[in-house]
Amino acid sequence: MTGGGTVFDVFDAAANSYGARPFLHAPDETARLYALEKTHYAYDEAAVEVERLKNKYQSVGARNGVRVGLAFENRPEFFLHFLALNALGASILPLNCAMQPEELLYQISHSECALIVATQSFHTRFSEIAAQAPQRPPVVTPETMDSCGRLASSETPDNGDPAQREAAILYTSGTTGRPKGCILSNEYFRAIGELYTGLGGHIVFEPGAERIITPLPVTHMNALACSFMAAMGTGGCLIQLDRFHPKSWWKTVRESRATIMHYLGVMPAMLLNAPEDDRDDFGDQIKFAFGAGCDPRHHARFEKRFGVRLIEAWAMTETGAGAWITASDEPRHVGTRCFGKAPAGLETRLVDEEGRDVQKGTAGELLVRRAGADPRRHFFSGYFKDAAATDEAWAGGWFHTGDAVRQDDDGYFYFVDRLKNVIRRSGENIAAIDVESVLMRHDGVAACVVVPVPDEIRGDEVMALVISSDGDRSEARARSVFDHALEHLVYFKAPGYVAFVDAIPVTASEKVKRGEAKLIGRKLLEESACFNFNALKKARKE
Repeated sequence: MTGGGTVFDVFDAAANSYGARPFLHAPDETARLYALEKTHYAYDEAAVEVERLKNKYQSVGARNGVRVGLAFENRPEFFLHFLALNALGASILPLNCAMQPEELLYQISHSECALIVATQSFHTRFSEIAAQAPQRPPVVTPETMDSCGRLASSETPDNGDPAQREAAILYTSGTTGRPKGCILSNEYFRAIGELYTGLGGHIVFEPGAERIITPLPVTHMNALACSFMAAMGTGGCLIQLDRFHPKSWWKTVRESRATIMHYLGVMPAMLLNAPEDDRDDFGDQIKFAFGAGCDPRHHARFEKRFGVRLIEAWAMTETGAGAWITASDEPRHVGTRCFGKAPAGLETRLVDEEGRDVQKGTAGELLVRRAGADPRRHFFSGYFKDAAATDEAWAGGWFHTGDAVRQDDDGYFYFVDRLKNVIRRSGENIAAIDVESVLMRHDGVAACVVVPVPDEIRGDEVMALVISSDGDRSEARARSVFDHALEHLVYFKAPGYVAFVDAIPVTASEKVKRGEAKLIGRKLLEESACFNFNALKKARKE
């Protein structure tokens, strides 16, 4: 990957090398939904627009030490604003427009962002939220950027090395307390692009030729870093969808001439549910699909039907390219949750609850670090304003992933489960405590615990086990609990199932026995002894 030390440097080098070749593209369905006037940017066109935006941001004081919130959903313009701010040394806070006001208010307040740039459709909403933040950041649209005053500096220290400078802050679902802000440096982004495009095996990028299609949100590291940096680093085109549309997915793939696709585990399951078609084989068009979490039952069926290899990988926002494992070489052990072997330079351990190494074939928590003098190289820079949480994650000199994994005698890793109180629904990490803290504010809830239950399509679904405060176990009470969650949380965090219980299993020290609670939830689901509100979980429409 050519260029200097920043994300913008990678783009600048690509623009100089690839000029008129395509860089960003929004397919027809995404363009219609967003009412986009421009759906395609060549590298040279994007360079002109990035320069224009850079001058605008510079005129209001964007610089190192300034953090800017971007509320663009998955529009192509998001990446242009990211590049313009990065060129000035500023950092971005990608904002999930589907989140509820109190969730957004926390991120805006905690991140100390100095400005929010939102599309016109979200301007009023974000203005109302930002007005409640301590720093009261101005909220502007791309057209009204000149209306804000000189921007205040945030807490983004600069050691003089552009590569180590903060490029973005992403909030992840924490298992205790509020979500944590992961500080991501320019080096973090560059390393991801270099690692991904250099993996080899079934993952091969031809310079200036690849077209990467992804429906994943830019508020996640996969779309923000993996596909974006890979496209720029190889002179490819990024085809960014607003979201995953299962009914039109293959039509969009075909019309956009995509050569690489990114997926989440939910996608193969939904695509396999569609009626078979004579044109199902995409083996001559798609070189590979890159993602994680494919249900083992669907893996081989998908590859046989559609002719596309699903390359399973493992990484976290925190680990970046520092700890990234990919099953890109044969044998891939299809249908086993295998995600490959540790690459050279990555040290791993699997440990039990006491921190002792487990035997091969036994599941244990995956611990990771880089070999050599800098064990944190290419990882995140730390949790913003939470040194204690950063130290805890790196206890004993190893990063604790919270994932239960097993390793076979040949060194291949297999995902088993999550040890943290995190529910993985359709690729979204949901902290159980986030949902529980909201439900406990409902007058009808005396106590509750939130657990994952199996879902054929989404992997996990959220279930709330509730002790009623007054004995009311009616469907109306369950619906009020669900509505309360939906009012305060982004839709995917709301409990798809609500079940009333007599007691919640706890230890002698009154800690919830989450393992037992999970079993209770599964049993209640199997017996249909719960209320199902999945059909009401819908993304917010502006």
